[in-house]
Amino acid sequence: MGGGGVRVPLEVAASWRARTRGLLGRDGIAGGLLLTPAGSVHTFGMRFAIDVAYLDRDLRVLALAAMPPGRLGLPRLRSRHVLEAEAGAMAAWGLAVGTRVAVVQPGPGAPG
Repeated sequence: MGGGGVRVPLEVAASWRARTRGLLGRDGIAGGLLLTPAGSVHTFGMRFAIDVAYLDRDLRVLALAAMPPGRLGLPRLRSRHVLEAEAGAMAAWGLAVGTRVAVVQPGPGAPG
């Protein structure tokens, strides 16, 4: 992601309930969904294909995968977080193995 990086709207699913629901029941997502903690995902019951980035504890990309609906992703060793987005989004963002993802909370009064 080079110099300034790419800003992407991001939802964080940190509770068991939010992680379990993930993107189920949705027709798409603008941006991404960060599941934390998480080491693997599945796409059973999903309506669209997704890109998956497995992240270590420092939010560095360990592996990337494209997953159509109805698949079970293998757990990744050292993965502590999983970033999900619509298929093709991560390539458009320039995300690659080794990239560090920065999660920035908007400040007061910032559009969100």
